[in-house]
Amino acid sequence: MNRILAILSIAILITGCAGTPHLTSPNGKIALDINQDSTTTLTVKYVNGNSSENLFTISSLGVMSSDSANVSTNFSFKKTTPGVKSEYTMLTGKKSVCTNEYNEYEFASDDIEGVSMILRIYNDGITLRYVTTPDSPIVGEITQYTIDADKKRWMQRYDPGYERFFPEQTGHDQKDDRWGYPALVEFSDSTWGLFTEAAIEKENCASLLKATDNESEYAVEWASSASCTATPWRVVIIGSLNDIVESTLVTDVSPEARIDTSWIEPGVASWIYWAHNHGSKDYQILKQYIDLADTLNLPYTLIDAEWDEMSNGGDINDVAAYAASKGVKPLIWYNSSTGWINGAPGPKFRLNKPEDREKEFAWLENNGFAGVKIDFFPGDGQATMNYYIDLLESAAKHHLLVNFHGATVPRGWQRTYPNLMSVEGVYGAEWYNNAPILTNRAAAHNATLPFTRNVIGPMDYTPCTFSDSQHPHITSHGHELALTVLFESGIQHLADRPESYLAQPAEVLEFFSTLPSTWDETKLLAGYPGNHTVIARRKGSDWYIAGINGTDEPMEVTPDYSPVNKGEISGTMFTDSGKPDNPWSISSITSLPEKINMQPRGGFVIKMQ
Repeated sequence: MNRILAILSIAILITGCAGTPHLTSPNGKIALDINQDSTTTLTVKYVNGNSSENLFTISSLGVMSSDSANVSTNFSFKKTTPGVKSEYTMLTGKKSVCTNEYNEYEFASDDIEGVSMILRIYNDGITLRYVTTPDSPIVGEITQYTIDADKKRWMQRYDPGYERFFPEQTGHDQKDDRWGYPALVEFSDSTWGLFTEAAIEKENCASLLKATDNESEYAVEWASSASCTATPWRVVIIGSLNDIVESTLVTDVSPEARIDTSWIEPGVASWIYWAHNHGSKDYQILKQYIDLADTLNLPYTLIDAEWDEMSNGGDINDVAAYAASKGVKPLIWYNSSTGWINGAPGPKFRLNKPEDREKEFAWLENNGFAGVKIDFFPGDGQATMNYYIDLLESAAKHHLLVNFHGATVPRGWQRTYPNLMSVEGVYGAEWYNNAPILTNRAAAHNATLPFTRNVIGPMDYTPCTFSDSQHPHITSHGHELALTVLFESGIQHLADRPESYLAQPAEVLEFFSTLPSTWDETKLLAGYPGNHTVIARRKGSDWYIAGINGTDEPMEVTPDYSPVNKGEISGTMFTDSGKPDNPWSISSITSLPEKINMQPRGGFVIKMQ
């Protein structure tokens, strides 16, 4: 097949051509100018009253098609679908009821039959994708963003497991640098953008951002070859930091749920690996984590790698029976057997073939297991995307929750397949096992993740460790407790040792026993990436407010409580005493404190009714 470059030369100016609509969001705050000089560009603007701010340009638009000898394609405005608005519900995430509202614009190719560009403008961002007919498959694209090099950005160098930091920087270092999603940019003091993608189907691969020889430009690069009738949505969340943190745009553009959801129960789990790397080989240690879940009233415990080599008084069937006797549901680990295989832990090769996967998932369902953690995926290519979806669909048939590790970041599957509870795709607390680097960088990193990685979907950071793993942590008890609220995950895995948790004050144990893992509402109250974060989350009538200091100096914050709208309250505040022998300061409060002082690398939580 011949590949041709179909460049979207949209030969109409926003103000110049009759019949061309004004491209804007429903509330008018986001607008696009379509320009064609020597190259085609989309200029994205943020409108504030009578003034507007140019944020960035989509400086190259196009697809590679396989059914024509034409070298370029012109696109003409075809139709507008204004004021589209609907609601949908989420079982996990930052909101239980989400509003999907946008204006849609379609542009049709003049040269390749059936090829179009779909552009949606939301109140909190823009999305675009290319679609075609089966007769003219898309095999690539040339979408490119141009962002002024002097704008601050928080971006992660591409890693197949998405386990790197998001350092503050400007521009990019050199041509061909590769960057993973999401990418956060500060356009001005009050306007931000977060770049990512959503709605990957089996015909798609995922993509990443590749730096060009211009330090301002980032091209969308497909992770592998693919042939599709619709690309994933290119997504840019736009607005204030509040808009970024609170946005549901990734799930807004993703397909609605395709599975029965009546059986799905998110929750909190005890987790063995952080403290005992090989603990799942030991029946007696696993029993301790089941007992911990029982004591704290947690619904789940996670049995990690090497459970197929279990000894010391029992095997996996004994563990399942013991968990059942305590009313605790076990989750269980598998090697995907597609990424790290040689030298990696097992069990292996039990999920790759459909018939083997069916047999294994049926066995789990029949023996009381509630879900699977599947680890070590090789990247973002089309074959891996297909495998993820196969696993989600097969697990749903057997009423199994899913947690992907060593995996890509969420791209909306949490809406389409709501049995997806969490995804690693983060440099999380597990790394205290592996290297000393997290010790000094954790506080700033933790204060960056609510503005970057966790915006786009559930994040299995495995938070809240009061003791040490192989490498120490220097974040405070208040900081660690706050992470259980700041970091959203459908299954929140508590990573510390049973004896460490059980040594905490009774108020802390009660906090864990009633901790939600899903939320009805999320509001950013204060923060700046890498410096500090204060977030409020609501579950039913209860509000949880959590904040952390990402710096090595004491900090006073003044949260904006207006979204919470509470006068007199009945609440408990957990923060740091600053005393090594008694690290907690726990108090009952009847009103929200105007100012909150945080210790270096410290934090706090307020639970209120």
